[in-house]
Amino acid sequence: MPTSYDVPEVLDRREGPHGEIVLRRHGELLQIIANGCFLMDTSDGRSERLLVDAALDALDGRPAPHLLIGGLGVGFSLAHAAADPRPGRIAVIERESAIIGWHLDGPLADFSARAVADPRTEILETDLVRYVHETSDTYDALCLDIDNGPGWTVTEGNESLYSPDGLAACTRVLRPGGVLAVWSAQPSPEFEETLRNAGFQQVRTEEIPVARGVPDVVHLAVRPG
Repeated sequence: MPTSYDVPEVLDRREGPHGEIVLRRHGELLQIIANGCFLMDTSDGRSERLLVDAALDALDGRPAPHLLIGGLGVGFSLAHAAADPRPGRIAVIERESAIIGWHLDGPLADFSARAVADPRTEILETDLVRYVHETSDTYDALCLDIDNGPGWTVTEGNESLYSPDGLAACTRVLRPGGVLAVWSAQPSPEFEETLRNAGFQQVRTEEIPVARGVPDVVHLAVRPG
């Protein structure tokens, strides 16, 4: 017989402009599910922290860099960035109002309250793909974690972010010598080649071993300049 520990408990379920978004508790873990697709949970966070660290380290001591985090998720990337004294600004793009609310006054506040309150932090409720095409702001690093990878997007509209046109928009938002870091649930040599063809330099992939299966990775690339 399953116990209450074995069966996930739905804490909130909402219909948004991009479909259904669910927050549930499974034992001690909180999980985010979008349109039936598992996005992330609070079990680890190593790869989300690497996403931030790898980008900041690649900036080679640039003073007070401006950091853009694409995807608030369970808050691991934001919390890690805010715990680091290096960033001068931390902008977080999140298109799901439900997720923002879960961090402001819901269960995910346990993971992010201090980071959300950090004066360097700004949470922007908007679509990342549209933002990089339209904003006049520029950043020293873009840390993108809105999909399960370039070839495994949460919604169809996100696919354009990893295309030549989307990468050109990321280049426009990056300052010269700025770093693009993209989280993925699996390595993608094809995406590495797309990055090189888009004019990025120092393209590389860092792996994060997992208990089973292929490793999580962070794709890294530098805008020339």
